[in-house]
Amino acid sequence: MERNGICMNEKELQAFLIRNYGHENAACEWKEYKSLKHTLKGDAGRDLISYVSAISNMEGGSIVMGVKDKTLDIVGIQDFHTYTVDNLCLALLDNCANLPTEGLRIEEFKTIDTQKIVWILHVPKHQLRLPVYAHSKAWQRQDEHLIEMTSSRLTTILNEVEQRTDWSGELIPEATLADLDEEALVKARFEYKKCHPRLAEEVDRWDDITLLNRAGVAVKGVLTRAAILLLGKEESVYLIRPAVAQITWILMDENDTKIDYEHKSIPFILTVDKILSLIRNLTIREMPGNTLFPDTMKQYDDYSIREALHNCIAHQDYTLQERITLIEQPGSLLFSNGGTFLPQTLENALEQDGPQKYYRNFCLCQGMVNFNMIDIIGRGIKKIFTEQQKRFFPMPDYIINSDKKEVKVRIYGKMIDEKYVELLKQIPDLSLNECIALDCVQKHKPIQADIAKKLKAKGYIEKIKSEWFISEYIARETKQLPDYVKQKGLGRKYYKDMILRLLSKNKNGLVREDIDNLLLDMVPKFSKNPSSYIGNLLSEMKNKDNTIYLDENRWKIDEK
Repeated sequence: MERNGICMNEKELQAFLIRNYGHENAACEWKEYKSLKHTLKGDAGRDLISYVSAISNMEGGSIVMGVKDKTLDIVGIQDFHTYTVDNLCLALLDNCANLPTEGLRIEEFKTIDTQKIVWILHVPKHQLRLPVYAHSKAWQRQDEHLIEMTSSRLTTILNEVEQRTDWSGELIPEATLADLDEEALVKARFEYKKCHPRLAEEVDRWDDITLLNRAGVAVKGVLTRAAILLLGKEESVYLIRPAVAQITWILMDENDTKIDYEHKSIPFILTVDKILSLIRNLTIREMPGNTLFPDTMKQYDDYSIREALHNCIAHQDYTLQERITLIEQPGSLLFSNGGTFLPQTLENALEQDGPQKYYRNFCLCQGMVNFNMIDIIGRGIKKIFTEQQKRFFPMPDYIINSDKKEVKVRIYGKMIDEKYVELLKQIPDLSLNECIALDCVQKHKPIQADIAKKLKAKGYIEKIKSEWFISEYIARETKQLPDYVKQKGLGRKYYKDMILRLLSKNKNGLVREDIDNLLLDMVPKFSKNPSSYIGNLLSEMKNKDNTIYLDENRWKIDEK
């Protein structure tokens, strides 16, 4: 397995670990863990998931893996089994009930002089009133030992109270109607009536302050920060400083070179249309296989791109003083806003049936709902996915970086792989979750173990080494068999037979280079080192099958 961790010599790494992680305590655990095979889930109270539960149930912390806990000598992880940085985190989430995803990550370090690998597992603090369980028990540290959580500690967690404030709802006493954009107010009134058609006649009789009070962006005539964001004149942005109220559109070419950009400020109720008008939303007329769409369509669904940009505005953490960005790349749009992802995981966002329980900017969201910009019944993200499914396009990518407090969403305006499109067309009754999982297979991304198990049971996918691929059945149904064969290979017996046939036509034998030239492009795609794969075949045929032998660097058939 190729390693890409941070490199330093062993003494430097040891000094770094001691300096930054000190000695063992409630927030830090040092573990030798030379082999990860039985480390994850072994004896309750001693294995990795038990320690993760205990650390998370306090204030969060770190587990240093590959270091002796007494002497602090670096031994390194020697057997990774099938674990990578990504799939070990997924395994922890599968085995630790209530473990938060935000902040859960692994840092990898490599000693350049002794070639040892150390992992630092960063464990997030438990969520509000939700203890983390392993082996169906909640754990905690007591001195140097793990124990089942005491009743007093459990009561403390269950009775936690969260202190929350709404930045967007803060009042600005010095702000007046003169600070608001007249065109934005006209737009707000029009959209409010569209959102509340039964009140249309009454709304026409309201003055502007009444409208803002009823929309929730003013309180007894005093404007909020939300009112400035949505309706304020550009020069009125000083009223909410140091917050940054800006959306930047960037156009990139195929080489990721910036070729154009524009910055737009408030009022956001008008800015969205200006930003979206910059996007080159081309018309698509042809499907894979040179067949035409029943109706021509744009690269990007209008609802999806508006929803994504409105979500950036609604959920931006304005205290971070960052701008919202929209990067237009060939075939995709990348939306980015600052702040943590409140549903924590994409799965939570897709599965919730009602409104989000907590909004970072409740006042802003309330105003956006009343001005017909978003809804709060929890269907926006799911609808973006279903729209992409209808169009046979790749699913959106949600890139959630908890450390940088950044959320990115990529919406695709072209097909990545024609085979995926054919799969969706051949199996029209796939659920959204199945489409998302198969989309991950298309993009060579990891999928959750329970979903993979279901797709495998249906015959849609199969595992080759540590990676999932479309199964042979689906490959045949969707005319992907040639690609499937390249991924999985033709079987060791097939290659051995080819070698024997080749040698039978060359009585003087062949050097290794001749055999490599025949097979290198045909070995399985999962093989990281095709040359070693062929070498193992030859060694097996020589020592186990006794069908060939080596004579002065030339391979020949053993006819004994």
